Amino acid sequence: MRLYSQPKGGLIVKIDLKTKFIMSRIPLLLFLLLMGCSIQNSDENQLTETERWEQHASNTEIIRDNFGVPHIYGKTDADAVFGLLYAQCEDDFNRVERNYIWAIGRLAEVEGESSLYSDLRAKLYMTQKEAEDNFNKSPKWLQKLCVAFADGINYYLSKNPDVKPKLITHFEPWMPMYFSEGSIGGDIESVSTRRIRDFYDKSSITKMAMVNDGLIRLKDNEPRGSNGFAIAGKLTESGNAMLLINPHTSFFFRGEVHVVSEEGLNAYGAVTWGQFFVYQGFNEKTGWMHTSTGTDIIDEFEETIEKNGKGTFYKYGDELRPIDSMNVLLKYKTDNGIEEKSFMAYRTHHGPVTHANNNKWVSTALMWSPIKALEQSFTRTKNSNFEAFNKMMDIRTNSSNNTVYADADGN
Repeated sequence: MRLYSQPKGGLIVKIDLKTKFIMSRIPLLLFLLLMGCSIQNSDENQLTETERWEQHASNTEIIRDNFGVPHIYGKTDADAVFGLLYAQCEDDFNRVERNYIWAIGRLAEVEGESSLYSDLRAKLYMTQKEAEDNFNKSPKWLQKLCVAFADGINYYLSKNPDVKPKLITHFEPWMPMYFSEGSIGGDIESVSTRRIRDFYDKSSITKMAMVNDGLIRLKDNEPRGSNGFAIAGKLTESGNAMLLINPHTSFFFRGEVHVVSEEGLNAYGAVTWGQFFVYQGFNEKTGWMHTSTGTDIIDEFEETIEKNGKGTFYKYGDELRPIDSMNVLLKYKTDNGIEEKSFMAYRTHHGPVTHANNNKWVSTALMWSPIKALEQSFTRTKNSNFEAFNKMMDIRTNSSNNTVYADADGN
């Protein structure tokens, strides 16, 4: 097994008369160092996709233990993410792909017309253009992880031409914006596709079609249930805190992994197929477990609608605000091939319009902040103490979960 040493925290310079000459040259050395970093970053930005693959591959090693669990070692966090997604594809590419077919709103292209409203639901909350914009607005470190996510899957597909994707033949770095926390579907699955259908599609033919909620869960009849227990060190015989993690999934819903980088990542646990962070697990200092929450984090707003010659408006206080509208074109599979259906979707400043209550349109607001959610999900895996973990939790975008925590300090 290849072992990587942790990088040192900094450079300690002892100043005395003999080092004055050396110290006088430090500004020049720092300038050259910064120039070197700038050139390196520039070179990374200019790499082709294939060159990025090869660079990641040369910096990454995957070792499977006797149980088949992949231990991924990367030079950087991005290298580790690249290897993590490659290993996930080796284990179950079908689930990796399906999770993104569902998340980005293209399920009907595989499952047919009954999944149109799952796809429309995804587009109501974020279009592809908005996902791309979110990627471009993300901090550089997160962009690198998203690019490495796509590179790991695409590299796998290039090396395994016998694997035939059902739909997505090339993965993109904006896709994780749709799938930013590891719970089974997240808050968006609480939004009824039946009510979306009833509001946006008045045609009698489609109304006869069965509505498929487009759940990320697979109908495999496996028992489900989650439990997390944390016991403080002051209550245990050993003095060490104890954490029990019993994932809320079917047996094969998540993969088991160990992922390490020279940038401080060293996490072991469960990943939801297609995501680049350990969702439930532990590192050398902290452990975390999630159970599904029933807390009220979804708000519905009844909108009073007025239509006139200038358009469609909704009341907000004493003012009339124009309804945002956008055309959403969706594809779906039929016996005769792929067909298309167009919807005029609506949003207010509260959120997308998802249904109606009598003569009121209803906007449904979720805790929808994909950039912060991804930041929280990944930084969680690198925290080393309670203070850092608590600061991470204060980002407050892990909305569909309760969190159970324990650490090496006995908390």
